[in-house]
Amino acid sequence: MEASTSSYKIILGSSSVARRKILSEMGYEFTKMTADIDEKSIRKETPEELVMALAEAKAEAILQKLPVDDYLKDAEPTLLITCDQVVVYDGVVREKPSSKEEAQQFLKDYSGGHAATVSSVLVTNLKTGFRKGEWDRVDIYFNEIPNEIIEKLVDEGVTLNVAGGLLIEHPSILPFVREVVGTTDSVMGLPKAVTERLLKEAM
Repeated sequence: MEASTSSYKIILGSSSVARRKILSEMGYEFTKMTADIDEKSIRKETPEELVMALAEAKAEAILQKLPVDDYLKDAEPTLLITCDQVVVYDGVVREKPSSKEEAQQFLKDYSGGHAATVSSVLVTNLKTGFRKGEWDRVDIYFNEIPNEIIEKLVDEGVTLNVAGGLLIEHPSILPFVREVVGTTDSVMGLPKAVTERLLKEAM
């Protein structure tokens, strides 16, 4: 994908290592900021509404920290990207596991079964105030995951940092992923095609 970084600046409003990696792979240079919001205080009827509302709340929290007047005067527009993601299993929304025990239970549930990720991307043009977001859903089907693999993953601690404790790109889990209906970058938290389209529209 061609990325022109000369005409605008990008801020990625996320602490996610995977999202930083994906945006770099897309050819963009960017600065990072994090939004400190109480995610549990925001609840919605559907996972799609929830991830959009959380991305909006993160954008608002970051805007509070930024000298927006400077961006209005700046010759180059600055685009802020905020995101969120949840896992949906058996109709229930799952966020980051609250403990190793919960992470272990989540992975046992996925074993031989099916889960989905719902991710949102929201782009705000700090110069014009334009804002647009979209969500993306990916369905993931698993073969049986052996208990020792689940225990090893949970002990590593990585599953505690991701929605639903779900990591399909991890070398330990990858062999047990039967089918992914959608893109891996979306499962990792930043759907490239959606992000690319929203950045273009925000310009």
